[in-house]
Amino acid sequence: MSDPYASRTPVHEQVIDGFGTVRVLPLDPAADATVIHHWVGEERAAFWGMTELTEQQVAGIYAHMATLDTHHAHLVVRGGEPVALLQTYEPEADRVSECYDVRPGDIGVHLLLAPAGPGGGQSGWTARLVAAIAGYVLLGLDRRRVVVDPDVRNERAIARFLKLGFAPGPVVVLPEIDLPDVYLPEKKAQLAFLDREILFPA
Repeated sequence: MSDPYASRTPVHEQVIDGFGTVRVLPLDPAADATVIHHWVGEERAAFWGMTELTEQQVAGIYAHMATLDTHHAHLVVRGGEPVALLQTYEPEADRVSECYDVRPGDIGVHLLLAPAGPGGGQSGWTARLVAAIAGYVLLGLDRRRVVVDPDVRNERAIARFLKLGFAPGPVVVLPEIDLPDVYLPEKKAQLAFLDREILFPA
């Protein structure tokens, strides 16, 4: 089967034994809108906040993000199949900065995994995928610490981050953002942090 993403240049590529090649591609708002719209429209992605949006609206949000220097969206591909939506951002340029003391070397991450295939979830699958993503975020971008801010009600995501080695931080309330180009409702979030040394000891 041909790889529809083969012609696109990754910002990170990593081969993981027994798992395959993971490539992190800059998101193409137009080309990737159908895939992303399918993912964010599912009930399991309710905390992503896009379940009611049309494909065109999803494309528009990521087209706007592509104009920013502080927030970036990526499609993570394994063996020619899209497996995750990765968003990275500078915490000091995000509302999360109002809720904790940002350190030099911090980077914020939002991660939405693709729905499990027909065979269901595979043991260790997420951990190996996240290891490749962490390689890009912490080593490729030379950052010291990852911060995540899942909705406090999103117990599955919180449990997954803690299992991967994240340390829980405080529960905070992210303020509402109401701008012409973006609207984000107030969100009660569980902050969690992952130091680079946990995954990549010096």
